[in-house]
Amino acid sequence: MRVPDFFIVGSPKTGTTALYEMLRAHPLVYMPDLKEPRFLASDMRPRPKYAREWRERDYPDTLEEYLALFDDAKPEQRVGEATTMYLWSHTAANSIADLQPSARIIAILREPASFLRSLHLSFLRWGIESETDLRKAISLEAARRDGRHIPRRSHRPQLLHYSDHVCYVDQLRRYRARFPPEQMLVLIHEDFHRDNEATVYKVLRFLELDDGPAIATRKVNVTKRGVRSQLARDLMYSISKGQAPLARATKATIDVFTPRRLRRGATRMIRDHLVRADPPPLDESVMRELRERFKGEVIALSEHLDRDLVSLWGYDSVG
Repeated sequence: MRVPDFFIVGSPKTGTTALYEMLRAHPLVYMPDLKEPRFLASDMRPRPKYAREWRERDYPDTLEEYLALFDDAKPEQRVGEATTMYLWSHTAANSIADLQPSARIIAILREPASFLRSLHLSFLRWGIESETDLRKAISLEAARRDGRHIPRRSHRPQLLHYSDHVCYVDQLRRYRARFPPEQMLVLIHEDFHRDNEATVYKVLRFLELDDGPAIATRKVNVTKRGVRSQLARDLMYSISKGQAPLARATKATIDVFTPRRLRRGATRMIRDHLVRADPPPLDESVMRELRERFKGEVIALSEHLDRDLVSLWGYDSVG
């Protein structure tokens, strides 16, 4: 069975989906349809009561199931996968190294404040987070580490420790402890956003692949919509999963009398008009607080990568 040759390990909200789609368009690259298998991050496992949902979404549970994702790869192809939380994970670096010591590791990093704002919006949309105010959500981190103020539908409450997501130096060191520098490529989101074609060809060279045919570029757009109504989002989720008697009856009725194509169209319409909304206006005071809080991390990362991210990300004007 094929073992991946390379891993896109994160971070989320940095254009990893665009990179995944562009790479898998290359004839000498194979990446499975399941973009984020999550198998090699044991700390990504959901709470036990959500284990059934994990299985329903076809996430691999065993090594055999995981390696089966790459069965269709041709002998001449580089095989890879992209799980954006592998960088955040405390277990993934060791698991990857144990499975494939010669693996190539690709990470994309983004300015901390804008990254956390985008991540918070995504957590709201996924139902992981229920606190719509970014400042308050981040202030709840300590309580949530103690198991308090956990949203009812948060199947992975460990993800709500926001500061852990931007401990970039510690994250990279976990990989540097297992992989030599020549097997690691750290990209910066702003470079990718400015010229994604140049970035993807840089990745191809890192994977020791010829540029080959022209690759259709994809827009790197990481600002997602927020949530208009938590109640509507939770109701839609309950009906889709049939988790309560009324929800099960509603789901069964819809399934019987509505063709699948129409169900999908109705779901999109409800989601787009009742559940999702444009993100709230940017609160500059919150962004300033986050930049002040994480300036030390940006300075340390600049030294670690030997690149001036302090100026690139505008932290030279942060007090």
